[in-house]
Amino acid sequence: MAKPGPGETPGVVEVSRSAADPAAPLTEIARAEAVVLSGRGATLHELRARGPIRGAIALLGPAFVAAVAYVDPGNFATNFEAGARYGYALVWVIVAANLMAMLVQYLSAKTGVATARDLPELCREYLPRPVSRGLWVQAELVAMATDLAEFVGAAVGLNLLFGVPLFPAGLMTAVVAFGVLALEQRGYRRFELAIAGLLGIVFLGFAYDLLTVGASVRGTLSGLLPTFPDSNAVMLAAGIIGATVMPHVVYLHSALTKNRVAVRDDNERREVLRFQRLDVFIGLGAAGVINLCMLVIAASLFSAESGATGHSGVDSLEAAHAGLGSLVGGGAALAFAAALLASGLSSSSVGTYAGQVVMQGFIRRRIPLYLRRGLTMLPALVVLGLGLPTTASLVASQVVLSFGIPFALVPMIMLTRRADVMGALVNRRITTVAASVIAVLIISLNVYLIYDLLAG
Repeated sequence: MAKPGPGETPGVVEVSRSAADPAAPLTEIARAEAVVLSGRGATLHELRARGPIRGAIALLGPAFVAAVAYVDPGNFATNFEAGARYGYALVWVIVAANLMAMLVQYLSAKTGVATARDLPELCREYLPRPVSRGLWVQAELVAMATDLAEFVGAAVGLNLLFGVPLFPAGLMTAVVAFGVLALEQRGYRRFELAIAGLLGIVFLGFAYDLLTVGASVRGTLSGLLPTFPDSNAVMLAAGIIGATVMPHVVYLHSALTKNRVAVRDDNERREVLRFQRLDVFIGLGAAGVINLCMLVIAASLFSAESGATGHSGVDSLEAAHAGLGSLVGGGAALAFAAALLASGLSSSSVGTYAGQVVMQGFIRRRIPLYLRRGLTMLPALVVLGLGLPTTASLVASQVVLSFGIPFALVPMIMLTRRADVMGALVNRRITTVAASVIAVLIISLNVYLIYDLLAG
């Protein structure tokens, strides 16, 4: 065994193929690695010794980090615009997108547990070099679109709460994001708790707003019937899916689980995976509820069917904040702004972390977080500095993310269906089929958007 190189994951001792049977599948080598962890994760036996409750809680957390990306400021923009323009008609899109997200994130978590590798590392190992490099380039471009939504959203939140001009607010967001990321260097648990705390603020903010505003149960249920009111609704649906099924956290989730717990055999892997399934259900379930609250609140207050006067044309986060303040009260507007700020700060930290995972996995390189943060935040600072429409920029960034989903999803499906990669945790046929259907639906939607754009 050799010590990890400068581009390797800290805490994992590298096992080379030359030191093992060269014919052995990568999974066996990766499993050997998973047992040798330098304090990054406890053994399953040690976690069991903490008791049933504390031990279970210690196994939860990665999905909450991933869930933050599913309620980032891009979701605010797409969900509020969907509710204001189409009422409850696109409720089904949010529900479908969240169910897709649960399966996608579960597969990503399983990839890490089964192989002790993250998805970018597996792509580098198993895919042709040009394909792997191409995936890395597009992942970096998608990271910029991700940061655009997160930075702009947090800047708008600071502006609404404290009146900070948008450009300085963007710089302040970067500073706070570095602080949250610094917690990860002191142990993954502190980072997860900080992110979960910020997610809690978002959840409580919208729970307060929903209780204050109220909602039509009949309208919400009617929105479960799949329909597109017009062609613009298709574009917005793509934005909702792009804001919900996030490409960068497909990569990240596998990195969060790959060396979290040291396991000795397949039975222990299955036990860890059961907790990861519960983690995904709780974390992504909470994100789905938040997204649904956003659309329902907008439909209840701002849509034509709500009967609101003077606020039916809500087309920006600032207008949504103002509408909440005038129609409901200052408390509702404050809860909205606080949730937006917490969302932007937490998701920007997660986005930077995901960027490091992508670069390290695909090309075995790392760059300082400050440099990465500076590069990926440039588009957002341009938007803020030029005074471009923030909400329109957010929606556009989410459509870009929708186009990036297949580039993460298709390789993951291809790899998780292979027994030589996943070992005993290889996908069942029905799982592969379900994931493939999701990929086909997303790709088909993207193709339609290109056709509609060219036809228009």
